[in-house]
Order: sequence, then structure tokens, then C-alpha cells
Amino acid sequence: MVETGSKRVLKRVLDVVVSAFSLALLSPLFVAVALAVWIEGRPVLFRQQRPGYQGVPFFTLKFRSMQDKRDEQGRLLSDEDRITPLGAFLRRSSLDELPQLWNVLRGDMSLVGPRPLLMQYLDRYTPEQARRHSVLPGITGWTQVNGRNDLTWEKKLALDVWYVDHWSLGLDLRILWITMWKVLKGEGIGAEGSATMPEFKGTEATSTKERARVR
Repeated sequence: MVETGSKRVLKRVLDVVVSAFSLALLSPLFVAVALAVWIEGRPVLFRQQRPGYQGVPFFTLKFRSMQDKRDEQGRLLSDEDRITPLGAFLRRSSLDELPQLWNVLRGDMSLVGPRPLLMQYLDRYTPEQARRHSVLPGITGWTQVNGRNDLTWEKKLALDVWYVDHWSLGLDLRILWITMWKVLKGEGIGAEGSATMPEFKGTEATSTKERARVR
């Protein structure tokens, strides 16, 4: 069920109200985290282009969690070598995602939707997987509350498409509630043995048997 008509308007109203209220309520936390990141190094914010609705690029914001460390040939070191102790805490607690509330307020993102991935992945999706861009990307989503980075790429993308086909305000509220609980418990933050999810290399057409089901 792709977002259409009055339901899309209601989703946008929810996004604006919650993001604006959260930005105001959490402003002391924003200042505290920004100051901690600034003391550790600059810049405070990590800004990167990601594909949004229908694949149109926008710049997503996060608190910086890694340093720009390079080897003798000028190549970036691995994520594990570049992530800072503070950055690891920010990721574990999901505090690094807070600036994306501004993306939500601007209309680049929604509170709930498929996570915005890397631009270079766009031509690696199957036609079925590419349908994840039929809705706005989100800060959290159906994938994040069903395993997040502990899942294979094929399963993650299937869950994203399942969300596109089954979206409702009730589902969004369910996802937001589960997300808050998982953040408090620190579940599903990273792939085992890696600071970030491994690169998506592309996949064969996903079997219908691998499509996500409601739990």
C-alpha cells in the first residue's frame, strides 16, 4: 500500500508534529552531544547524500561517529579503525541519528520508512527491491524492528518492500513503539564483527518465499 491521498497527508502531519516537538524537547541533549563530538574533533555533523523518495538524492544528517583516518597511501581505514569511543556509544544508543529529525521536518525523510542507503546501491537493486523507494525513507522502519543489521541484505530489502505494500498509520505507530523499546535495550545496532553493515553487492531476484511476513 503506497502512501496516497489523505493517509499520506496524515503521515506527514504526524512527522511534522513529532519531529518539531522532539527537536524542541531534546534540544538540551542535542547541545550536549554536539559539544561532546566537538571536543573530540570536527566536524560535529556527518552530512552525506542518500537516495530519497523515488531515488531523488538529499543530504542526510548524523552526529559524526568516525574519524577521517587514512593509511600511508591515503586510503580510508576500515570503519572499525575509524569509529571513535564516543561514536560507538552514539551508535549503540542511536543518538547519532537525532539530527535526522531535521530531515523529517524538512520533508526529506519520514519518522518511519525504509532506511536511506548509499547512492551507489541504486543500480544494484532488483526491480522488486527498488520499490523500497516508493515511499519516503525513515529514521526507523520495519527492518529495524525485525533484526536490523543482524539480517542478510536480501532479508532487509524484502522487509522494506513488505512495508511499502502494507503501510498504515497503525503500523507506523507500532514500529515507533518497538523502536523506542529496542533503543532502550540496545538491540540490533550492528552486524556481528563489524562496525557497520557490510557493503551491498547486489543480489539475484529475491524469492517470494523470502518475502517478509507480519509477526
